Amino acid sequence: MQSEAAAKKPIRSLEDALDRCQAQGMRLSKQRRFILELLWQEKEHLSAREIYNRLNHQGKDIGHTSVYQNLDALAEQGIIECIDRADGRLYGNISDPHSHVNCLDTNQIMDVHVELPAELIAQIEAETGVKITEYCVNFFGYRNVDA
Repeated sequence: MQSEAAAKKPIRSLEDALDRCQAQGMRLSKQRRFILELLWQEKEHLSAREIYNRLNHQGKDIGHTSVYQNLDALAEQGIIECIDRADGRLYGNISDPHSHVNCLDTNQIMDVHVELPAELIAQIEAETGVKITEYCVNFFGYRNVDA
């Protein structure tokens, strides 16, 4: 039962991510560790190519195929976040429910934890007949807005 509780615990640190891998029986290869360490170090959403380039720039020995396979496995197990965009997939280090601020100037995606008012949740539930158990909100805007 302990591994079941560990599987539900939010991943808030690199150590949590490594623990979740072990709890789910995933092998912690050096390539998998490299990817997780990079995502926690950079704290931004990166494409597989950016991850590959940054790791190789750091002198880490990892191939394209290994990057893609590990990203897919980590995302499938809910250890990292995968965002599908028109221009490809981006990967981030936070896997528990959260929202995003999308900067239209820089294409940067920032993680934010938003708590909607209980009245708004109740209103949405009443309108739809669906019990809300989790949610995420996507905000879009420009960083450099001169009025």
